[in-house]
Amino acid sequence: MLTPRTVALITAIFLAAIFRLVPHPPNFSPIAAMALFSGAYLPRRGLAFVAPLGAMLLSDAVLGFHGGMPIVYTSVGLIVALGFLLSTKRTPGRIVAAALAGSVLFYLLTNFGVWAFGDMYPKTAAGLAACYVAALPFFQNSLIGDLIFAGLLFAGFGVAERLMPTLQQSAELRTA
Repeated sequence: MLTPRTVALITAIFLAAIFRLVPHPPNFSPIAAMALFSGAYLPRRGLAFVAPLGAMLLSDAVLGFHGGMPIVYTSVGLIVALGFLLSTKRTPGRIVAAALAGSVLFYLLTNFGVWAFGDMYPKTAAGLAACYVAALPFFQNSLIGDLIFAGLLFAGFGVAERLMPTLQQSAELRTA
């Protein structure tokens, strides 16, 4: 059964995914933040994976599919799992640390995928290093976007919980 809280959480995730459809700087998107938020808040782990991956799939259907999707979706799934670490204690410091970790994880995995499965770089240590160096400007945008969107999602939902008691987590779920 979907509670008003769960519906609000899923809605926030899908609204964040819509941002991918408006013009924005390269890699300045809510992908990692919505995955982290999903893992931290959604009550069922399966739903925590399905919501951001489903939102990504819908927005990719509009933006276009690409060969790097398996690596991107794997990265998003791992960031959801990272969000599980926030599910019992969501402090600003922990959220910032998790957002930073998610950014680094996404950068490392997706650029490894570009190197390993693409033909832009030689399959050598120097080629891998060149791939990571070339991606640094995109990483900067990802990092800034992840921190901003994580702040908006986590703080925004925190405010919503205070303003609307139906969104607050029940006491039995907090102790479970």
